[in-house]
Amino acid sequence: MTDILFVSTSPRGADSLSSKVAATLIDRLKAAKPATTVVTRDLGADPLPHLGPDLLGGFFAPEEHRTPEQKQAIATSDTLVAELKAADIVVIASAMINFSITSTLKSWLDHLARAGVTFRYTEDGTPEGLITGKTVYLVVSTGGVYSQAPADAFDFQAPYLKHMLGFMGLTDVEIVRVEGSAMGPEAAAKAVTDATEQAHSVAARAA
Repeated sequence: MTDILFVSTSPRGADSLSSKVAATLIDRLKAAKPATTVVTRDLGADPLPHLGPDLLGGFFAPEEHRTPEQKQAIATSDTLVAELKAADIVVIASAMINFSITSTLKSWLDHLARAGVTFRYTEDGTPEGLITGKTVYLVVSTGGVYSQAPADAFDFQAPYLKHMLGFMGLTDVEIVRVEGSAMGPEAAAKAVTDATEQAHSVAARAA
């Protein structure tokens, strides 16, 4: 059986192009393996608390010294880490906002990036990711075309996500791009069609 964690991040809800293409990808993956289970974390509809003193303090305080507020904040983080660890495949639908990821997706990453839990530093100071053996599909949507020059210099979404995922050990990452959606109705339709075809191809290779 395969377990998929689907992380949806767009504030557009049902109108989200990244979420629609990601859902198509997941449907294809499930069709190949019908016993697949999917856990959905919709950060657009149910945003996580942003990094604050209770969560940050809880990260560094010994368990027996944590305040009730720190324990509650850590419990949320523990749930998110458990979801990630339980998944064989992670599908992240990410919409570019002001050249980068949504603040809700950043918060999800802030809850996950925990020393000694999802990463550690070796004796020589080299970071080592502790979440390994998983495949990640990034479905990233952009209003412009950021996969090539000159706009690629302003893409702080896909490179940042790949870096943060790799930092935690998630290095098997494939990107599906929904790009150019703000360039008119025809361009938007083509963006979805091209990304859907890519999603089908990705799922076929994974089967």
